[in-house]
Order: sequence, then C-alpha cells, then structure tokens
Amino acid sequence: MGQKVNSKVLRLGPIYNWSSRWFDDKKYKDVLLADYNLRKALTSKLGAAGVSEIEIERSINSLKLTVNVSRPGMVIGRGGSGLEEIKDYLYEFLKIRKNSKAAPKIDIRIEAVKEPNLDAFLVAKNISDQLVKRLPHRRILAQTAERVMTSGAKGIRIIISGRVGGAEISRREKIQKGTVPLSTIRERINFASVPALTKKGYIGVKVWINKGEK
Repeated sequence: MGQKVNSKVLRLGPIYNWSSRWFDDKKYKDVLLADYNLRKALTSKLGAAGVSEIEIERSINSLKLTVNVSRPGMVIGRGGSGLEEIKDYLYEFLKIRKNSKAAPKIDIRIEAVKEPNLDAFLVAKNISDQLVKRLPHRRILAQTAERVMTSGAKGIRIIISGRVGGAEISRREKIQKGTVPLSTIRERINFASVPALTKKGYIGVKVWINKGEK
C-alpha cells in the first residue's frame, strides 16, 4: 500500500513556509481551530476574488493576515474601503468589540497571484466548478492541463474520482503532462484537493503542479 504525503508538507522548510505562524502551548487546539474557521469564513466571503491561500501570523496583541487572491481589486475596493469592511467582518466573526482594550490589532495584506494557472488550488477550484456545471470531464481535464503547461509549468497531474459523469459505479480519471516528481524535495510541487458536490454526489479533485526547481 502506497504511503501518501501532502506535497507541501513534505517540502516545509526547504521550499515552503508554514501557513500559520504562532506559538501557544496551552491553547494550541483552540487557536488551531480558530485559524481553520477564520480561513473558511474568509474564503467564503472573498470567493469571487479567487482566494488561493491565507497566511496567519499571531503575536500577543496583533493578528496579521496575508491573503493571496487572483483578483485583488475586488478585495481592496475604492480607496481601500474593502479592507476596512473585511476588518469589521473579522471583529464581528471573532466576537470582539473593535474599540475594546482586549481587541487585537488586525493587519490585512492583499497579495496578487502572479499566474493563477500555476496555482494548484485555483486550478482545482476551477475544475470543481466546471464539474458542478456538468461539463464533459475529459474536455475539462485536457483543456486545464494544456492551459497550465502553456503558462510555464514543468508538469501537471490531475486525478478526479467518484461518480464521474453521473455513472452508477465510481471510478478514477487521470491525466498527466510533463514530469511531476513527488519524492524530489528540491522541485516546487504545488498540491491542492477540492471536492465538487454534484447532484450524484461528491467528486474528488486533486491537482499537482510542478513549477520546477526554486
């Protein structure tokens, strides 16, 4: 039986950094759950902007968020009004009064994803959305793989599994172009898994993108 390891986790340190950066030995599980809920809420609120990744950095009285999006203009708004709206939303979500002494300082930084076609999460999300719309899965996989390779990737692997095309028996469909060496740590492998909820049930979508050596 093969041992499956998340490609990003395997490369933490040499290639990638932790998405959450803080230390709390007493309330670890509570802060970890808070980070999960915070990411889930922000991803849902900013879904139209194409959220790729949210980095969270905590200190004693501050909360720093770095949000990577494909369309930053939709988040920032005119004159930065969008950022203030997000801050108010976060204070309300965390159930903290904005002007109270115990309220942490929230700092939000928006960064644009330079090439959305080389971001595994955005690619997987796009495939998931198309599967929900019941588009032909083989055409989706072929067009996506071609688009990613044209954008400069060294390789791409896509696997979808479930009741593909509304079939009675679940199966797996796979496409790969180029090279995707999962055990070579120096290669920048971007991985994401985004399920698609169709009328026939969930279809799992996994995407590996090889960006080459750092």
